[in-house]
Amino acid sequence: MSYSHQSMGSGSRNARGYEFGRTYVVRPKGKHQATLVWLHGLGDNGSSSSQLMDSLHLPNIKWICPTAPSRPVTSLGGFTCTAWFDVGEISEDGHDDLEGLDASASHIANLLSSEPADVKVGIGGFSMGAAISLYSATCYALGRYGTGHAYPINLQAVVGLSGWLPGWKYYSSKPPVIQTLFLLLNVTWSFFLFYFN
Repeated sequence: MSYSHQSMGSGSRNARGYEFGRTYVVRPKGKHQATLVWLHGLGDNGSSSSQLMDSLHLPNIKWICPTAPSRPVTSLGGFTCTAWFDVGEISEDGHDDLEGLDASASHIANLLSSEPADVKVGIGGFSMGAAISLYSATCYALGRYGTGHAYPINLQAVVGLSGWLPGWKYYSSKPPVIQTLFLLLNVTWSFFLFYFN
């Protein structure tokens, strides 16, 4: 397993003042054909995501696994943990933290900005990581962040596992048309499969 964080802005602070945690990189073991930023869920970190991605044995993919900023989360009674944005409640009437969403989407785009032109780039995540992936995909589809600034990355794949689309009500009157591969999965039950070698 090859991890790196020097070039990934570990502990970097973006223009909006959010301090992101350490970024972990799992380098491809074969020909580098794709780079995916994989985003963890609420309270998790990039380290555990990188270990999971390395176990998938996909030799041509470079995985970039950043860690979200630590911040108080309203739905957790103000408890501070790693979160890509603040969440009050997950409902149609819930408040969307557009500042936090844009800050995280911008950080993710920055992580992909130096990838070679011949490498496909994408984003994916689990739970809150899926939510920020879908929000970033919406920014890509519309060509701009919620703030109106241009979205700089040409996403070619988006993966969301057990997530939701935050900020959807701001974009529902302008549904975008894009040709990007999306994989969305959600389950109502889960199980663990133990494999002993």
